[in-house]
Amino acid sequence: MTGAAQDGSRNKGTLLDPAGLLEILESNRRLTVRVIEAFPEEALFQYKPVEILRPFAEMVQEILNIEDDYVRGIALGEWYFGKVADDARTKADLLAACEQVRARTRELWPRVTTERLLQVESDPFFGGPPQSHFERLVYALENEIHHRGQGYVYLRELGIEPPLFYER
Repeated sequence: MTGAAQDGSRNKGTLLDPAGLLEILESNRRLTVRVIEAFPEEALFQYKPVEILRPFAEMVQEILNIEDDYVRGIALGEWYFGKVADDARTKADLLAACEQVRARTRELWPRVTTERLLQVESDPFFGGPPQSHFERLVYALENEIHHRGQGYVYLRELGIEPPLFYER
């Protein structure tokens, strides 16, 4: 799980070291922010294609709360449900919450070591089976990708061309 190349130099953004993982999280968040920006303000908070689904803003609030909860728990051992994004009522509020959560992640990230990522603990929130902290962060990333995909569908239904998914 190191980022060392054969010649001894460090590869930028290797897959399984903490720095590489953070870059994957960062590039995904940049794309999620672009999806948020593509939404008209009212649709971001109100539009849902069918009644049982949520507006995209609520999905983003979930994404941010999960990131904040998991990174705080992994870095500091403080496991509790937070509501860092739940007060966002405008697009500007939601974008500010995205930056606030990511800034907190960057601040705590030096404590997220390879050893800490490999540590296996019981699920602090959902009572699921024990898993590594790396697996927890992969879940958070997959959750963001899943909901961002829903945002793409919503945008298309609104007649809006979503951002190119490969431009991070």
